[in-house]
Order: sequence, then structure tokens, then C-alpha cells
Amino acid sequence: VFTWEEVQRHNHRTDQWLVIDRKVYNISDWARRHPGGIRVISHYAGEDATDAFRAFHPEPNFVRKFLKPLLIGELAPGEPNQDRKKNAALLQDFRALHESVEQAGLFKADFWFFWLHLGHILLLELGALGLLWTFGTGWVQTLLTAGLLATSQAQAGWLQHDFGHLSVFRTSRWNHLLHKFVIGHLKGASANWWNHRHFQHHAKPNIFSKDPDVNMLHTFVLGKTQPVEYGIKKLKYLPYNYQHQYFFLIGPPLLIPVYFHIQIVQTMISRRDWVDLLWSVTYYLRYFSCYIPLYGVLGSVALISFVRFLESHWFVWVTQMNHIPMEIEHERHQDWITMQLAATCNIEQSLFNDWFSGHLNFQIEHHLFPMMPRHNYWRVALQVRELCERHGVPYRVKGLWQGFTDIVSSLRTSGDLWLDAYLHK
Repeated sequence: VFTWEEVQRHNHRTDQWLVIDRKVYNISDWARRHPGGIRVISHYAGEDATDAFRAFHPEPNFVRKFLKPLLIGELAPGEPNQDRKKNAALLQDFRALHESVEQAGLFKADFWFFWLHLGHILLLELGALGLLWTFGTGWVQTLLTAGLLATSQAQAGWLQHDFGHLSVFRTSRWNHLLHKFVIGHLKGASANWWNHRHFQHHAKPNIFSKDPDVNMLHTFVLGKTQPVEYGIKKLKYLPYNYQHQYFFLIGPPLLIPVYFHIQIVQTMISRRDWVDLLWSVTYYLRYFSCYIPLYGVLGSVALISFVRFLESHWFVWVTQMNHIPMEIEHERHQDWITMQLAATCNIEQSLFNDWFSGHLNFQIEHHLFPMMPRHNYWRVALQVRELCERHGVPYRVKGLWQGFTDIVSSLRTSGDLWLDAYLHK
């Protein structure tokens, strides 16, 4: 048997223990073989991973077969279920809620919802081609085509997100297969790149060195802590007091067409992920075979670049309005619910907001139940809000435009904190 103090000592790169349902596992050697990637499981080294384990594994009994050889003991009888000062009552109520919504069938997908969503993506693609073949390739038709393709790409992005989170089919195998089709053939990206990156974000949202989404490569400073740290150290890679302005130049316009594109290609080649590379190639073969006869090689490259430019704006504003204005900190070892609610907020529900954001306007519910089909988020939202109110956990909801403006205002606040520390501390 082990104490929490003993478990917490094993949180190093080559020495990692974690706890699931009071059982202690040594994952030091096995972490490299973890299907979700070494980083996401390593983020829980030295602490309780029970809620993260339940959140990411649709077939827990199957996964436990791999855990069995790693079992080295369990927590001593006198040790609490949670490590550090995590809220035991909150976790107990959340786990009860998780069981109740599972019994209510809220983790079962409506297949018609997802097939219709896929159908409207394909119709947008066909509509773009049909427009050009029917009316020609003038400037107006080209702009309309770019808008249709950008909409198709954005909506395909939300659909691949569904399959990537294993929220459509009951078995992981079919989710993985359709994920590769949507993100690879319909978008030209990599499923494994997305998985390894995105699950880290869900495991430790808005936590520096663990959530890749807040690794800004020194282009921005985020939250209230990082700007002061940069300022005290006199770090000035860019004039961060103007970051709320240059965000419009290097944020939404460049994330997908430049940064993500380079990172995806590098990842597939460096990891020799030939399957994902082949799926990606099928997208570009299909695209260029359709558009080179209409625009030529250079024209087709220009069109897809403009489509990525438009899609990137859509993606950045939607995904960052729920996170950038929230708490962004170093690891504080909070319980699952407190951590997720500190890093996320919701956007008001409407038919447009649901469609526009791929139901990520229910970001809180999505982060608490990442495998829940998105069409059921609204069904559990009231219960989540009541749970939060009962335990004094802030549950934040705002309008769509407020969400957008909060991104800019939070960047401005962080930039001002950096400037003050840079000049005066």
C-alpha cells in the first residue's frame, strides 16, 4: 500500500506513477506506448487520474487489461480518495452525475444527426463546384466558392472533432476510421496529430507546459501570471503591450494556413505516420483534380490558400472565446471539475450559435463529458449548472459577441501587466 506522498514523488519523466480508483499504477515504461500519446498520460504522473481516465476511454474494461500488468498496489486505507486538497464532495457529486447521465442514455449518439451533418458538408463542396461549372470563374463566383468551401472546411472541422472524441460510435474502431476519413480526406490534416495535441488540451486545459493551446511560442503572453513573469525577466520577443492589435495580423489569419499546416506536415513525416499522410494526400488529389481544370495550378493554390485564411478566422474566434479570457496558469493540481470550469465558459445557445460553433458554445459540458455526443450537451447543462452552484464553482455564460470581444480585452489586459512588470519590477 502507498500514501499520496509516496505517489506524488513519482512525477518525473522516467519515473511516473498515477492513481485510478485508488489503485496505483507504474506507467514509467508503458507511457511511451500509450495510444493517446506519452504526454497526455504523463501530465497525470504523481496524482489521481480517475476522472480523466473515465472521460477519455469509452471501453474502460478493455483498457483495464492493459493496466493490469502496471498495477503495483493501492492507496493505504487511511488515505483519502483524492490527492492534495481536491474537493472530495464536489468530485463525489460529479461522479454521481456522470453515472446518472450515462444511465439516461446521454452518451448514445443520434446517428441521423451526424449523417445529416456530413451530408450538408458534402453538399457545400458540390455546391462550390457546381457554381463554377454553371456560372464560370469570375471574381464574384470565386468569392462565393471560397465562402462555401470555407464553410465546408469549418463544419468538417467540427465533425472530425466529434469522431476524434469517440462520441459517435460505441466502439473506438469506427470512430477512429471515420475520424481519419473526415480530417484526412475532407480536410487534408492528420488524425494522430490532432489526437496527441487536443487530448492534452482536455486533460490539462489552460495549464502552461501541459496544454499546447496556450504555448504561444513567445508571440503572446496570456493570463495574469505569465505576463508578469516575462516582464520581470525583461523578456521582449514582441511588444506585448500591443498584442491585442497585432493579434488581428498573426492570430486568426495565420494559425491554420501557416502554423498548423507546417506542424501537421512535420509531425506526419517525423513520426513516419504514413497512413495519415496518405489520407491527407487523397484530399489534395481530389481538390486539385477538381479545381486545376478551372483555375490552373497557381489559381488553385491561391484559392485553397484563401479558403484556409477564411477558415482560420472562423476557427480561432470560436475556439479561443471559451479559453483565452479564462484563467491561464501553471499547474495547480485542481480537481477535474474545478480545473475545467476555471478554463472554460459557455456561449449562449441558439440554433445559429450551435451550428456556427459546432456546439462548442457548450464548452463547459464538452470539457466535463468529452465523449458525450454534442447534440446532448443542452440536456445536461442545467444539471451541471446546479452542481456548480451547489459547490460554489463559477459557471460562466456570455453572448457570442461578448465572447469575441473578451479575447481582445484579455490580450490587452495581459499586455498591460507585462508592460508594468517590464518597466517597474
